[in-house]
Amino acid sequence: MEIFLKGGPLMYPILFCSVLALAIFLERLWTFFKVRRGSLALVREVEGLVIKNHLEEALVLCQRTGSPLARIFIGALHSAGRSREQIKTAVEEVGAREAAPLERYLGLLGTIATIAPLLGLLGTVLGMIRAFTVIATAGVGTPATLGGGISEALITTAAGLSVAIPTILLHKYLTSRVDRTILEMEEYSLRMVDLLGRQES
Repeated sequence: MEIFLKGGPLMYPILFCSVLALAIFLERLWTFFKVRRGSLALVREVEGLVIKNHLEEALVLCQRTGSPLARIFIGALHSAGRSREQIKTAVEEVGAREAAPLERYLGLLGTIATIAPLLGLLGTVLGMIRAFTVIATAGVGTPATLGGGISEALITTAAGLSVAIPTILLHKYLTSRVDRTILEMEEYSLRMVDLLGRQES
C-alpha cells in the first residue's frame, strides 16, 4: 500500500484497469465453459434423433438446451426439407449471429492493454515534471527532495507495464479460445447440414 500511494494519483486508474481486465477474463472463461459444456452430448443426441428422422424431438431438445450451438441446430432443423445449400446458408446466418457474442469485451481488453502502459508513461512524465520543478525552485536539491518525483515516475511505469503485459497475454489466450470454439461450432453445424442434406437426397 505504501508503494501504491507513492505512485501518485495515476495508480488508481491503473488499478481500475487491472481489476477490469481480470473481471473480463473471468467472465469470458465462464462464458466459454457454458458454451462448451454439454456440447458433445447435445451433438450426439441431436444427430441420433436426426438420423432416426425424429426432427420434432431434436427441435424440442435444442429449444430446451438454449446454447449457441443449439440455436444453430434450430436454424438447421427449421430449414429441413430444403436443399443442402439452403440449409447451409441458414446455418451460416445463425452461426454469424451466435459467434458475435463470444467476442464480447475482447476489444475492451485490448484497449486496457494499450492504455495501461500509457497511464504509466503519463505518471512517469508527471513525476519527472515534479522532480524538475523541485530543481527549478530549490536549486539542484538533494536526493531526498528529488526522490519523491523520481520514485513516482518509476512506480507508475512499473505498474502500467505490470498490468499491460498480463492483459496482452490474456487477450491472446481468449482470442484463441474464441477461434477454437467457433471452429468447433462450425464443424458440428456442417455435420448437421450433411445429415439433413443426405435425408433429402
